[in-house]
Amino acid sequence: MPNYRIIVDLSDRRLYLLDGDIVVRGYPVGIGRMVTLTPTGEFFIINKQPNPGGPFGAFWMGLSKPSYGIHGTNDPSSIGHEVSHGCIRMYNHDVLELAALVPIETRVTIRP
Repeated sequence: MPNYRIIVDLSDRRLYLLDGDIVVRGYPVGIGRMVTLTPTGEFFIINKQPNPGGPFGAFWMGLSKPSYGIHGTNDPSSIGHEVSHGCIRMYNHDVLELAALVPIETRVTIRP
C-alpha cells in the first residue's frame, strides 16, 4: 500500500506527490497573491468534494488550515502564477488524478 504525502514548493510553483521519499508525480500549481499568500507549514487533507462549483473547478480537497485547500480551477491560464486567495490551484485533470490517489489525512507540507 502506498505511503503518500504531498509537498507544495511555492518557489517553483509545483506540487509533488511522494510515496515514501520517492517523487511519483509533479504538477504545476497556482498559488496565493502577495496580499493573500499561501500559508506554509504542515497540514493534512481533511475533506474532499467533487464538483464544488464556482472557481474551484472539478474537485476540492480541504486542508487542516480552515478555508484553505487544493482545488481545480475554472481559469486554467492562472496555473503557474501568483493568483489565488491562498489556496493551491491545479488543472482540473491534475486535481482529479491527485484526488483519486490520496486519501483523507494525507500529509501536506507547504514550503516557501
